Amino acid sequence: MPRFMGFVRMEEGIGTPPQALFDAMDVHIGERAAAGVFLDGGGLYGTEDAVNFVVSQGEITQHDGPYAESKEVIGGWSIMQYDTLEEAVADQRKFAELHAEHWPEVTVISTLRQISNGPDAPGD
Repeated sequence: MPRFMGFVRMEEGIGTPPQALFDAMDVHIGERAAAGVFLDGGGLYGTEDAVNFVVSQGEITQHDGPYAESKEVIGGWSIMQYDTLEEAVADQRKFAELHAEHWPEVTVISTLRQISNGPDAPGD
């Protein structure tokens, strides 16, 4: 069964989402977990404590947050599995709709990517 990773990207420092969004997400995720679709996920703290390791030309450098140049950051993630890509896309749209309904004043980018099973194309 194909697995997918969902990301939520948003501007950093925009504040805490409203309780209505948390409540709607609890229902949404609970239903998907019960159906065996939602495998794992969660929200992420801001970049103030983030650590990046940059590999360039065989050298590794460490960069500690916060990152002033960041305009948007990944605020949350999930791992899900669906029978088809179409089901995954439709469900990710429902997830985005929750944000539009309960936090309309914020720009959120909800991204869905299929998880590769190895060196071949996704789904192989």
